[in-house]
This record gives sequence, C-alpha cells and structure tokens, in this order.
Amino acid sequence: MAFCANCGTALTEGAGFCGSCGKPAGEGSQAATSGPQIVATSSPMASAGLTSNAAAALAYILGLVIGIVFLVLEPYKRDRFVRFHAMQSILFCAVAIVFSIGMSVVWGILFSISASLIYVVMPLRLVVALGLFLFWLFVMYQAYSQREYRIPIIGAIAAKQLE
Repeated sequence: MAFCANCGTALTEGAGFCGSCGKPAGEGSQAATSGPQIVATSSPMASAGLTSNAAAALAYILGLVIGIVFLVLEPYKRDRFVRFHAMQSILFCAVAIVFSIGMSVVWGILFSISASLIYVVMPLRLVVALGLFLFWLFVMYQAYSQREYRIPIIGAIAAKQLE
C-alpha cells in the first residue's frame, strides 16, 4: 500500500491523485514497509465540512447560536468570509431582537392609550416583520452567492471586529 508524500493518507491501488489533498500520486508516494505504521488521516470535519459560502449562509439561520459556533469551530474560524458573515449575523440578530422589543413596548403603549389603534398598529407590525424577514433572506442569499454584502451600520462593525 502506498501513502501520499504530502498528507500521509493511504492511496488506493492505481490512483492517479491523492483523494485528500489532490496531489499526484506518483510524485514521492511512499510504499508501505513491514511493521506497524501510523497513518495521518484528515479530520472528519475537513472531509465532511461545508463550503465557505454554505457555512456563511448557514450562519444566518440561528444568528446568535450558529454564528458563535462558526466563530469558534476549527475549520471555519480561519476563513475570513465565514467569520465576517457569522459576526454580521450575530449583530443583525441582536439588533433585530432589540428593535422587536422596542417596537413591542411602543405598540403596547399605543394600545393602552386606545384599543382602536390595533387596526392601524397590527398591519404596520406585520409589514415591519415581513420586511425584516425578507431582508434576512436577502443577506443569507448574498452570503451564499459569495458576496460580502455589508449591512449599512452592522457590516462596518462586523468587519472592524475581524481585524
């Protein structure tokens, strides 16, 4: 059995290239010698990992939780594109939560003043929620399309955090 000289992965019989690193198998591949050998294998995350655009888009799914996971998870914490979108998703989620709480307080005060304002406030509240949802989908699509779209204020803060 032969092993790749670059990464140490076992090569299959008659393979032209290494399945892990992609280097040609004929160049410097080492044949097996007698006795036990330690074979370096790639980590399961590296072989089953996400592409950077899929990881960046996935960071927006549950902004706070998945964003933090991608900031500390090994293969992705070194990718600037994934880190940027993870940080931006965390900040976007935090701003959306603060905005939602603030609007709930304002609408609660308006509703306590007059119950008939519900006919004005409820459609307005639905339009704002739909707008936030559509913007969230837009930013997720931009990440999946491998574009570093910066949300006007949040994007600058996220980029500054990665420096």
